Amino acid sequence: MGYRLSKIYTRTGDTGQTGLADGSRVDKDHPRIEAIGDVDELNSQLGLLLAELAQQSVQHLSLKEVITVLAPCQHRLFDLGGELAMPDYRALTTHEVESLEQIIDIWNEELGPLENFILPGGSHAVALAHVCRSQARRAERRCQTLNRHEPLLGLGLAYLNRLSDLLFVAARLIGRRQGLAEILWQPAAHQEASRD
Repeated sequence: MGYRLSKIYTRTGDTGQTGLADGSRVDKDHPRIEAIGDVDELNSQLGLLLAELAQQSVQHLSLKEVITVLAPCQHRLFDLGGELAMPDYRALTTHEVESLEQIIDIWNEELGPLENFILPGGSHAVALAHVCRSQARRAERRCQTLNRHEPLLGLGLAYLNRLSDLLFVAARLIGRRQGLAEILWQPAAHQEASRD
């Protein structure tokens, strides 16, 4: 494959612009660069979650399944970054979106219905999964902003939408497999009543 980067710094971005893969230059706060950045942040957060799950899987062997499902998502996010950097390039297919849907259905069956809103927390891994979920939603919003200005032709928006759903379900599943109760939201009116 050869070397992808021969030099880390180029000084070409010092004036507030950056290059796309097609050689064109855009401002660093262009909607396309914002979308690429948020997808990159999501990928980094997902890496942190996977590292935490790898440590936790020593105690909870059932977390290895979650790692097996989420690890390929890092590669697909890198593919999506490529699509955003090269507007004519297509990497994601309907298969990737449908695969996420299938896993969501399987995990949801194990979890059962959600009867109340839940808060992100309970363990470090659960909280990290929720951070990834909220980052996926933000990346989706950034891609939608770009889509409004420069229509996206691929499946990136659908993939991010399903991935955020998967991460929500994964957060619940991680907690269950760690033997934790979900932290249920208590509305302000409920809290006032319990103080009386």
